[in-house]
Amino acid sequence: MIGAMPGAYARPELLASPDWLAQNLGRAEVRVLDVRWRPDGSGRAVFAGGHLPNATYLDWRTALADDEESGGTLVLAGPDRVAAALGAAGIGNGATVVVYDDTASLYAARTWWSLRAYGLESVRILDGGFRAWTETGRPVSHAVAEPAPAAFLPRSDLQVRLSTSDVRGLLGSSEALILDARAPAEYHGLEGSALRLGHIPGALNVPAAWTTEPGTHRFRGATALRALLAKARVERGRRLVCYDGSGVAAAKLAFVLALMGHQDVAVYDGGWAEWGGRLDLPVDR
Repeated sequence: MIGAMPGAYARPELLASPDWLAQNLGRAEVRVLDVRWRPDGSGRAVFAGGHLPNATYLDWRTALADDEESGGTLVLAGPDRVAAALGAAGIGNGATVVVYDDTASLYAARTWWSLRAYGLESVRILDGGFRAWTETGRPVSHAVAEPAPAAFLPRSDLQVRLSTSDVRGLLGSSEALILDARAPAEYHGLEGSALRLGHIPGALNVPAAWTTEPGTHRFRGATALRALLAKARVERGRRLVCYDGSGVAAAKLAFVLALMGHQDVAVYDGGWAEWGGRLDLPVDR
């Protein structure tokens, strides 16, 4: 809805405030996913130490991502694995899912994009995550309930997920904008962990970290986000392709673009880990 009020998000239904979630938590079709993740594998222990009522823990890194068949590059897991994980979490195709984390919505956004890539339309991110819930005095549960299994039939949305060959074919296109969601130092090739440093030729730098408030983890207001995108020269009417090192910050940027009403938004699955590691692809610094 491009005609939304200047101070409002174009698609506010993509966010869930603590108030909204508290009012809808008891509805049978609303499922809450806790995707707080830790590299050492302790995410489930964090969940057991306190979580939102009725929430189910989902290890997004295991359930929704894969790096075995891609040579170590993080990509979206196959439909069978995703369907099994969502079904076990009690999520069917008609569910409304609210997802939260404690890392400024990075993992929540990756989960949002993963579910969207397989056809689940009604997915919200809890604005401010676990911190916002607890700081507003909401109850925290320690119960670990097993949800009733559901059937999820994945439908791949090829418009929101692009491969390396797809992105290479867009280089120089006037119909697409490639957006680099990494920090400026990585974009400019001053630091990084890939074989080569720099960015995809023609890409604009829109750091995903700038889209949320550091102190609250909430997304910045519509006016601030609109100014950020305008400063980066992000235009309407063009296809927007987001990437970062592993698709996590890219998913967060894609979420913000959708929140602001951009309709043709994709994530480059593989990102700089794939592009920067291939000597046959062009790089700018």
